[in-house]
Amino acid sequence: MRIQCPFCGERDLSEFSYRGDAGFKRPDAAAPDAGPRFFEEVYLRVNPAGVHAELWYHLFGCRSWLKVTRNTRTHEILAVAAGESLDMPAGGS
Repeated sequence: MRIQCPFCGERDLSEFSYRGDAGFKRPDAAAPDAGPRFFEEVYLRVNPAGVHAELWYHLFGCRSWLKVTRNTRTHEILAVAAGESLDMPAGGS
């Protein structure tokens, strides 16, 4: 699989590190149901078949976070986005 980095051009998958679901929102640790919510988010996530938005980090390149929309069945990449409007995961880089 090859990813079209907006800054470096098309690169091999081996240059990137997969971060996970781009729509993941960390549960509130102060909420009364924090324990069960964290369990659900870590162990009971949906494994979608089809179009899915993911976060990838260009580890061996420009070190940018990318939001990659791809078809998980065919690995076809439909879109790649980067920039300040990109929702960053908790913990940043």
